[in-house]
Amino acid sequence: MYNAIKYFAATAAMMFAATASAETLTILATNDTHSQIDPGADGMGGVARRKVLIDSIRAEKENVILVDAGDAVQGSLFFTIYKGELEEKLMNALGYDIRILGNHEFDNGLQRLADNLAVADAELLCLNYDFAGTPLDSVFKPYAIREMGGKRIGFLPVNLNPKGMISKHNAKGVRYVPAEDAARHGAWWLKNIENVDYVVAVTHIGYQPETPPGDLDLVSRIPDIDLVLGGHSHTLVSPTSIAKNPEGRDIVVEQAGYGGKYLAEITVDLDSLGKTPEYKLIPVDARLDARVDPAVEEIIKPYRDIDLLYSDYVGRTAQAMPRKSNELLNFAADFVKTRGAELAPNIDLAIINKGGLRTDLPKGRISKGNIIDVMPFFNRVVVTDIKGSDLIPAFNQMAAVDGNGVSENVDITYDAGTDTCTEIIISGKPIDPDRVYRLATIDYLEEGGDYMPTLSNGTVVATSPSLLFEDVISYLSSPKMKGKKISASSRARMHIK
Repeated sequence: MYNAIKYFAATAAMMFAATASAETLTILATNDTHSQIDPGADGMGGVARRKVLIDSIRAEKENVILVDAGDAVQGSLFFTIYKGELEEKLMNALGYDIRILGNHEFDNGLQRLADNLAVADAELLCLNYDFAGTPLDSVFKPYAIREMGGKRIGFLPVNLNPKGMISKHNAKGVRYVPAEDAARHGAWWLKNIENVDYVVAVTHIGYQPETPPGDLDLVSRIPDIDLVLGGHSHTLVSPTSIAKNPEGRDIVVEQAGYGGKYLAEITVDLDSLGKTPEYKLIPVDARLDARVDPAVEEIIKPYRDIDLLYSDYVGRTAQAMPRKSNELLNFAADFVKTRGAELAPNIDLAIINKGGLRTDLPKGRISKGNIIDVMPFFNRVVVTDIKGSDLIPAFNQMAAVDGNGVSENVDITYDAGTDTCTEIIISGKPIDPDRVYRLATIDYLEEGGDYMPTLSNGTVVATSPSLLFEDVISYLSSPKMKGKKISASSRARMHIK
């Protein structure tokens, strides 16, 4: 009898172990969705589809947290025209629990950002920006703690240095605490003072950026971070990225690309927090269309007036110009030089950043909406007189990001190993460090944006009264362009040695 009871008990224990499931935390993460409300030209993405996935996972699982790692705005006409109002409404409709800032949330200045965030339902986190005395004073918390399955989970926000990335006018009064210092002290505080069991760093610094620190740097140097939900660099992390922390533990680093084309799902075993989380990217595509919630379109409907801009045609292209193509970059740089010459005489060269070009320009008829989508930022063409010695470090920084846009009379060779230019030719002559050049560029770069601080050393001699996309639209609509097709060279004007 004793043996029978012993056998039954052992069998029951085995059956219970086989059927009982560990309690888990499911984190759904987005980053850099960039106002992509509707599916893109590639058929991927769309807010209504994203909601289908989020709702279905919430219905299936108990402990679900939805997190956004910044840059939810800027990149479509919805933001250009309505300045973030729609994106706030949609993020509330999707039920975001935790959000941090990206750099583009600042694009309309602090007051507009504060007005938008005033209606946000999510818990807003920011640790290493001090907003005291600005419209964002007291809007953010330094971290969040959620209790699930008997465990305390801490969410720690980490943001990039605004200098060189956010216009100084749009971040006036914001004081920056270095990202790594803030992350180190914040993670320690959560573990040792708040007694959390697990620290999730929600970052907008980039996966492995040219200007550190990035996500991999934080993991390798800070022992108290257990998971990273990243943004900024538009990195599509697939398959799982595992980085070693200072103690040799495996830490998952997540980032879901650009434009809301994927939803990241991370499953954390709350009964065994030392276990590596499960990670997957779920495509946001047309298979979800039959299940979309019509309430989402009802939110968007009052903002559909932007569609009129897509039927207001201003010109034709001879070829398609994809976002990352030499054709689009060359077209934009040459236009900046042309516009600069209208503002001031004797333009020597032009520079534009490829990060300022956000989507493709299609072949054939193009509309005002197409142009604004390509150049959505509120930049203006400026002309500045600047020494060659200040241009050289800017060109080196451009080489560090595998080239940027320069006008047709410029040819630059660079060494990819050292990220330095080995030859800079302007109008057939090597650059002269002592000469003053007349440069046409955009105000964001002239202020030292995209980590090119020496461009701010010049003297501004002229500024366009209108925005860049308005200048392009006017140019394409002008009588001199009537009947002409836009074309551009495919030659790389910055190229590897």
